[in-house]
Amino acid sequence: MKFIKEDIKQIEDKGLDLKSVENQLSHLTRSNSNVNLYAPATLGDGIIKFSEEESQYFATFFDAHKKEKSIIKFVPASGAASRMFKSLYTFLDNYDINKETINSYVNRTKSVDLFLFFVTVEKLPFHDDVYEALKKHFSEFNLLPLDKKRLLFVEFLLSKKYFDFGGYPKGLLPYHNYKTHISTAFEEHLVEASQYAAINGNATLHFTISNQHQKQFLEHYKSIKEIVESKTNSTFDVSYSFQDSKTDTIAITLDNKPFKIDGKLLFRPSGHGALLHNLNAIDADLIFIKNIDNVVMQHCMDEMVYYKTILGGYLLKIQSKAFEYAHQLDQSEISEEEIYEIANFLSKQMNVYISPEFEKYADHYKVDYLKSRIHRPIRVCGMVKNEGEPGGGPFWIKHENGELSLQIVEMNQINTKSKSQNKIVKSATHFNPVDIVCGVKNCKGEKYDLKQFVDAKTHFVAIKNKYGKKLKTLEQPGLWNGGMALWNTVFVEVPLSTFNPVKKVHDLLKASHQLEV
Repeated sequence: MKFIKEDIKQIEDKGLDLKSVENQLSHLTRSNSNVNLYAPATLGDGIIKFSEEESQYFATFFDAHKKEKSIIKFVPASGAASRMFKSLYTFLDNYDINKETINSYVNRTKSVDLFLFFVTVEKLPFHDDVYEALKKHFSEFNLLPLDKKRLLFVEFLLSKKYFDFGGYPKGLLPYHNYKTHISTAFEEHLVEASQYAAINGNATLHFTISNQHQKQFLEHYKSIKEIVESKTNSTFDVSYSFQDSKTDTIAITLDNKPFKIDGKLLFRPSGHGALLHNLNAIDADLIFIKNIDNVVMQHCMDEMVYYKTILGGYLLKIQSKAFEYAHQLDQSEISEEEIYEIANFLSKQMNVYISPEFEKYADHYKVDYLKSRIHRPIRVCGMVKNEGEPGGGPFWIKHENGELSLQIVEMNQINTKSKSQNKIVKSATHFNPVDIVCGVKNCKGEKYDLKQFVDAKTHFVAIKNKYGKKLKTLEQPGLWNGGMALWNTVFVEVPLSTFNPVKKVHDLLKASHQLEV
């Protein structure tokens, strides 16, 4: 594929070099490289389940030692809310009030989501504001037929002229209706962080956002800052970053030609894996990662906070031991007994594959081998029982060299045409809720360069639409998938009650998002 002079100038103006774009094209024109599932991670085989006594111990351990550490909560928050309202957008595009009733439309399209929306709309946190706006705009709104009122409600909710909730970032949508105010997911993350991530009454948070929404986030935080600080008896250090446009990737047509709009190459964001650059810029001992939409009302927060401290405590415990062993390996003399003790720790506690050939190595090769495995970032990930939620899960992966590793795998990484791979997927017991605590420094307190621990082969070619035309675009290895593939990984079972995402608007009706009666 050759670029014309104007293409090359556009690439350079974007801050990219021609070689990197050509490399993207080589990935785009090849088929996806699927992972090779070896087995699902299950309880006792890749996933740990703590007893009540163990849970309490690690929670207490975290509380006792967290003041010795710098802690930050990292929240990917750039996602737009449009997918939350997908059924409503479809309704507006396809419904004709002059031809059928809404009930007829629901029955014809079998839109359960739309049915649930209209039946429960009064319980949603934004209902009253939208309803009041409609009454002000239409003097006889209450006299209108029910279908007309419902149609206008959806139009006001989504129209750019009025509320434009589909154009909002998820973090700033009304989420929870308290007696005194309506909170956003952003606010709930602040409150939650104050419960486990605060050191001496100060909690540090970092949100990755879209640059077009920065003003909204800043204004919102300013409006709630004093109230939240007073309520939590905490102060907050809040920072933001954008997905670097230099991580954007070129789009091509389905027949592998440059996709152009008005003669210009189209570049697109390369998925949440691009946020590795943002994560890599964070300087902290512990980093808690959690998606923006996974929050609960404050009366439901205790259990979620408790399990955060358990995950954090377990990471601190095994990291402390890993650092001790790393120092041992750096010593000039180390006994054979110590070598095998370290190898056993890596295998049993860190799920690190130890080659069957290890015993045959000379001692200095054994030491080098263990060093290469122990000098890695550590992540402890909460896993919930699989209840049919879409998304990734924990699996053992077999690599080309025959080694096994514990990974979080998305469905788009799997060859679903393979019967053997599908069989492994169907036997999976757990799901990844993105509940991760990371240790990103080595035993000397130096921060790892996280880019060195990425499996670049897990780039993914995605099919997207632009102006009704299909295109191919390249997504970087997912942040907690291929982006962390070479980390030392530990999976811990956490209750399903800690996972409360809002993927569809009516998810806000779940008990964890509703005020106690």
